[in-house]
Amino acid sequence: MSILFPELDRYLAIRRSMGYSLSIAERTLRRFLEFAEKEKAAYVSTDLFLRWQKAFGHAHRITWAKRLVEVRQFATWLHGLDSRHEVPPEALIPWRYCRQTPYIYSQKEVERIIQAAAELPSIHGFRGLTYSTFFGLVAVTGMRISEALALDVNDVDLETGVLSIRRGKLGKARLNPISDSTKAKLAFYAGRRARFVDRDPRAFFLSEQGQRLTQFGARYNFSHVSQRLGLRPVQRIKRYGRGPRIHDLRHTFAVNTLLNWYRTGKDAGTEMIKLTTYLGHTNPANTYWYIQAVPELLELASQRASKSLAKEERL
Repeated sequence: MSILFPELDRYLAIRRSMGYSLSIAERTLRRFLEFAEKEKAAYVSTDLFLRWQKAFGHAHRITWAKRLVEVRQFATWLHGLDSRHEVPPEALIPWRYCRQTPYIYSQKEVERIIQAAAELPSIHGFRGLTYSTFFGLVAVTGMRISEALALDVNDVDLETGVLSIRRGKLGKARLNPISDSTKAKLAFYAGRRARFVDRDPRAFFLSEQGQRLTQFGARYNFSHVSQRLGLRPVQRIKRYGRGPRIHDLRHTFAVNTLLNWYRTGKDAGTEMIKLTTYLGHTNPANTYWYIQAVPELLELASQRASKSLAKEERL
């Protein structure tokens, strides 16, 4: 095995200790190093990356731009240890980040997703229970996928109904209260999990193999459910396809919360800090983005602003 693999393990361990969730980055970098080993390349270079891109097969430009970011960061680490490693230029794959317009699920669609997930086939039936509970939790809390996957048993207080999110974005921790109905669903899952696993698990959500759920598993099963419901076109050979994402459940939670505030006459500006904190956003601007991203929210915000200006003019 290439001497680069032990260095990758050290690189990942140090970054994870800083709070980064790196499951996708790890898959990308391990694939890259497997190609480097096949090519008998001892050092990272721009040419090596381009040969990997050519051999890998078709993928969207954005996908390759993200892979380049991961390779560049690791190459920078390696270059600091040995200058013979080359850091591929940032402009190698031109790309500009644009926020994807969120897909806002209807209440009926969320219910169908959870129901279809509950029907996922497995020998013991544990797969369906796990993913229906997992998708439901993301939908009613707006948690990031990585945050829900990282939950340990001790992070879920089923007495007080509080989730301890220790591995939020950039390592920031927070406490999120949950409703009684959500607490009951999690308690039911925990009870079934205890009968399924003959040991005290660390992770709250487990696969049928008794291991912590992974990003790959969550996204694959969500894609499978979405294709079954017609939310994504049916794919061959276990491909994800394109369409509404699991992350859009988080967007849906945020948008519905804002819509409820506007419709009930609450001051969204005053309430916004609560949502920013609950979602774990590092900047309130990231929460305000939903207003301009969703037409109905923008219209409601405009109406509220117009009424406020008219009131000031009368004064």
